[in-house]
Amino acid sequence: MARAVSADALSMSDTPVKQQSTAAFHGQAVASFAVAMAATAIGIARLDADAWVRGFLAIAVLYLVTSAFTLAKVIRDRQEAGQLVSRVDQARLEKLLADHDPFEKL
Repeated sequence: MARAVSADALSMSDTPVKQQSTAAFHGQAVASFAVAMAATAIGIARLDADAWVRGFLAIAVLYLVTSAFTLAKVIRDRQEAGQLVSRVDQARLEKLLADHDPFEKL
């Protein structure tokens, strides 16, 4: 015996995940990254060392930056996957509760 799902049950499972950061925070993060990269590049360029030492430091900084971006993406992807799984579990629970009839004869 199928029962209609209430509007409350649908509204909870259809709620989109809210974005956590604002445009100002995004702008500040981009500006901070740009300043840090520029300062590091200027510091490496002005370093009183051989060209191979400056080249090694530049490559090391680029490797560190790409590794940091990859790590941040992996962490974000895992968090989003966890949110999706919890939303699916919540929808299943809501369906079970909506379909349950406590007065149905056993």
